[in-house]
This record gives sequence, structure tokens and C-alpha cells, in this order.
Amino acid sequence: MDSLVVVDAANVVGSVPDGWWRDRHGAAERLRDALAAYAGTGLPGLVAPPVELVLVVEGAARGVESVDGVRVVPASGSGDDRIVQLVAEECGDRDCLVVTADRELRARVQALGARVTGPRAVWGRERGEA
Repeated sequence: MDSLVVVDAANVVGSVPDGWWRDRHGAAERLRDALAAYAGTGLPGLVAPPVELVLVVEGAARGVESVDGVRVVPASGSGDDRIVQLVAEECGDRDCLVVTADRELRARVQALGARVTGPRAVWGRERGEA
């Protein structure tokens, strides 16, 4: 069974001060495209393939579309609430990893059995950082 990796787009995009606030939609698209590389490889040291990648977007990034390897899920309200809902509905008996630095969100998804990791697990690797 595929592992599920749920990425908090707003939190991960906001972890790098690269001007993302000028184009939130474009920043979310760049993150989505970077995540697509992990669809076949998993996240080394964290999640082995096969992996299902889900990017949760909110606000100005809500119009970002899914691509091969990355399902984009818009949050009609709070992105954190949508992530918790996804974990509750889709993790079940499979391995579930949430990518966020948000402490409250981390606690909420861990209470549901998900593992958590920070933004560098996806963003740092994509940018060649460790």
C-alpha cells in the first residue's frame, strides 16, 4: 500500500524567504513541481516508494492544479483543518507523513497517528540543501 505524504503548502512555501508573498500561486506551483520528483523515489530516509503525494493549498494558491504524481487539494477554509481531515480520512492503516513546521498542526496529526517532518524534508532537498 502506498504511503501518504501530506504537504502543508503555505507552511513549506513560507519557510524560504524567496519573495513567495509576491506570487503565492506561483510559489505553490513551484513546490508542487518539486514534489513531483518524489512520486517515484519517495523521501529518502523518511518514506520509501510507492508514495502518494498530496499538496494542501489555501488562499491565493487555491487554483493550483494537480499534476502527475501530486494531488493538489484546496482548502475552502483553514489549510490546517483540511490537512487534519485528510489524515483522519485517508491514513487509516497506511504510513502517513505530514510535512509542516506548524507546532499545533503537528500535534493534531500526531494524535491521529501520523508522523511529521519539517519543510526541509522536501524543500531543502529540492534546492540541494541538506
